[in-house]
Amino acid sequence: MQATSYTYDPETRSGSVLLDDGTPVEFGTAAFDAGGLRLLRPGQRVRIETEGAGAELRITLVTLQTF
Repeated sequence: MQATSYTYDPETRSGSVLLDDGTPVEFGTAAFDAGGLRLLRPGQRVRIETEGAGAELRITLVTLQTF
């Protein structure tokens, strides 16, 4: 799934993304670390992996979108 980086805190390595429908979803340190990234800037397109649905949606991986 693709999303757009919305917020990122380099101290906690956590933040949030906006899904393509505009829904904000937060991600934790574990999801950021799983993607191997060192930095994330607002507006970057990212690829995310999730589990759950609706209010239980949880991001398990954040990485840069590649073509």
